[in-house]
Amino acid sequence: MKRLPRLPRVSWFALLVLAASGSTGCGPGDEPFVDPDATRAQTLAETFKDFGDYVVHFNAISTDQLAPEIARTYDIVRSKNKAMLNIAIIRKLEGTLGESVPGRVRARATNLTGQLKSVELRKIVEGEAIYYIAEMPVANGETLIFDVDVSPENEATRFSLRFKQSFYTS
Repeated sequence: MKRLPRLPRVSWFALLVLAASGSTGCGPGDEPFVDPDATRAQTLAETFKDFGDYVVHFNAISTDQLAPEIARTYDIVRSKNKAMLNIAIIRKLEGTLGESVPGRVRARATNLTGQLKSVELRKIVEGEAIYYIAEMPVANGETLIFDVDVSPENEATRFSLRFKQSFYTS
């Protein structure tokens, strides 16, 4: 099996964010040109929440957007009918991109009709990067509302965030 290059800190998470944001690129007949830096800033603003000393990064994508090598490495089934939730906790450190830290992460997903989806998070450690992922089935056009609670290790504080993501299988 081909080894993936070791990237610093939360780099695989960043790749997943970029994969998700790049999946709706413009082509002939699509929307007019949008400044890529502005689009990147907007996408990144929607995928993290600042909690003072910590930043929580979050993302939910269809697993078919993952590169086959990444899916194999993390034992993720690539499918348009599967979503993947990805959460990372970063402690701010002046002069750096921050430090990935472990913690307690709980997530809940419901669709717009109130049906609860099973969200079983598993911890992924890759070098200095730590993140939590979960997979769940999705239907075409289904929108999931994610409620996430995070407590960094050795911290009494709990951070909560909510976001929604729509998935299209066709």
